[in-house]
Amino acid sequence: LAVKDPTAVERANLLNMAKLSIKGLIESALSFGRTLDSDYPPLQQFFVVMEHCLKHGLKVRKSFLSYNKTIWGPLELVEKLYPEAEEIAASVRDLPGLKTPLGRARAWLRLALMQKKMADYLRCLIIQRDLLSEFYEYHALMMEEEGAVIVGLLVGLNVIDANLCVKGEDLDSQVGVIDFSVYLKSDDDIGGKERNVQIAAILDQKNYVEELNRQLNSTVSSLHARVDSLEKSNTKLIEELAIAKNNIIKLQEENHQLRSENTLILMKTQHHLEVSKVDVEAELQTYKHSRQGLDEMYSEARRQLREEAQLRQDMENELVVQVSMKHEIELAMKLLEKDIHEKQDTLIGLRQQLDEVKAINVEMYQKLQVSEDAMKEKNEIISRLEDKTNEINATMKQLEQRLQQAEKAQMEAEAEDEKLKQEYVNKSESLQNEFSQKEKQLLQLETDLKIEKEWRQTLEDDLQKEKETVSHLKTETQEIVTLKKEFLKLQEKNKQLKSTCEDQEAALQELASKLSESKLKIEDIKEANKALQGQVWLKDKEATHCKLCEKEFSLSKRKHHCRNCGEIFCNACSDNELPLPSSPKPVRVCDSCHAILIQRCSSNVP
Repeated sequence: LAVKDPTAVERANLLNMAKLSIKGLIESALSFGRTLDSDYPPLQQFFVVMEHCLKHGLKVRKSFLSYNKTIWGPLELVEKLYPEAEEIAASVRDLPGLKTPLGRARAWLRLALMQKKMADYLRCLIIQRDLLSEFYEYHALMMEEEGAVIVGLLVGLNVIDANLCVKGEDLDSQVGVIDFSVYLKSDDDIGGKERNVQIAAILDQKNYVEELNRQLNSTVSSLHARVDSLEKSNTKLIEELAIAKNNIIKLQEENHQLRSENTLILMKTQHHLEVSKVDVEAELQTYKHSRQGLDEMYSEARRQLREEAQLRQDMENELVVQVSMKHEIELAMKLLEKDIHEKQDTLIGLRQQLDEVKAINVEMYQKLQVSEDAMKEKNEIISRLEDKTNEINATMKQLEQRLQQAEKAQMEAEAEDEKLKQEYVNKSESLQNEFSQKEKQLLQLETDLKIEKEWRQTLEDDLQKEKETVSHLKTETQEIVTLKKEFLKLQEKNKQLKSTCEDQEAALQELASKLSESKLKIEDIKEANKALQGQVWLKDKEATHCKLCEKEFSLSKRKHHCRNCGEIFCNACSDNELPLPSSPKPVRVCDSCHAILIQRCSSNVP
């Protein structure tokens, strides 16, 4: 026979007990027909069975005094997983009579049953098996499929209405014992199948009604949210309406102002029209009077025609003289144009020379070694440029003088023209038909004068351009002078660097000579050390006299030991001293091997 797993048997028994207790509680509550109290026996048995189911497979928790098994730990997790359980946990913690975690767990179960959400809370725990593994073993009822079945059975308890008083009960010291006599069958139970069918139908109807209530609650909440959003949008629209009304009022005020301004403008225009009509009528009357005076003047003008014919001939002669003067002015202007073109050609040549000078300057920077010869050539070029600039200045002065003369001639001609115009204007009212040809000639002269003015403006523009080119040439000559100064400074720096290099080379030569001497001395010392390697230091007791002067060591004559040859001298005989960079005082040296001597205490000195 195959041996069954005891934990599986325990899970099956607990599942069957849970089924029986939940079924009996639902049937008795429906037959009872009222809200259940905490003293109701089937309800107490249900809580005992739930405690056993939750305790199955709990891990032992170590405390300071003893080992402890409590179901409050996993029930406390529901607060983190299901936010609606925060109220139950807070109320359980605030209860004054509860002292143990088991009492808190019992109070939590009763409050969850009253809320009709025990199944929802335990379903959140079963889904999170990673968190439950901290409190339960792997074979526990809550970790297996039986726990999910019990959670499904707990959904039926939503039919029951319970009103439990948790505050006054002693939940810490209750003993959880299952009363199996309640679940044994009797003859009355067998005969009440029809009654169970009716109860099931009633339960189904109640569940349907509760689900409808839940759906209605959700729709009501969504409608509330829509109402809030509509209220917000309504307030926004009201604000926008107020702003739009204010804008309309402002626009209406502006419209009224514009209309008033329009009416004022119309009134002013009408007034101006009336005034202008009056002026026109006055002018017509004056014109009629003036026409009569003109008829009289015309009769007088015929008498004066003969006299003015002679004056006309005189004026024609004067015009011929003026035409000849004009031809001379045109010839002078052409000569000036030729001079200007020649000067432009010279300016182009000067610009080319300036470009060459710039190229030479670039070569100066690139070739510092041949800088002296290049500087001489540039000095010559600069002198030539200065001569050319002087020549340009002289020509510019001549052009200015010629322009002044031309301006004077133009002024005189304009003055004469104005005089003639005034005479012609005075005489033209009476002799318009006869002197039309002379007016045409005057118009031609005016056009010629305009052309001459235009030529003058062009000449002035050319002169300004030439002045600008001269200023550019001056700036470039200044730049060349600054380049000369910089070149001289660079030559001085080069001389200084050469002098410093020569000093450093002399110092290096001196150091090399000293190093060679020191190397020779070191080689001598090494050879002496090789020769004296086999010698051994004398002991202090044996060395009582100096090797050179053969006098006994004392306080005044201290011992000095050579570290290479091993010989011992007194301080009077070892007078050879050498300076060292590492020590502030000179060091005593051995006479034979030139090694550093070590001072040692004599045998007579303690």
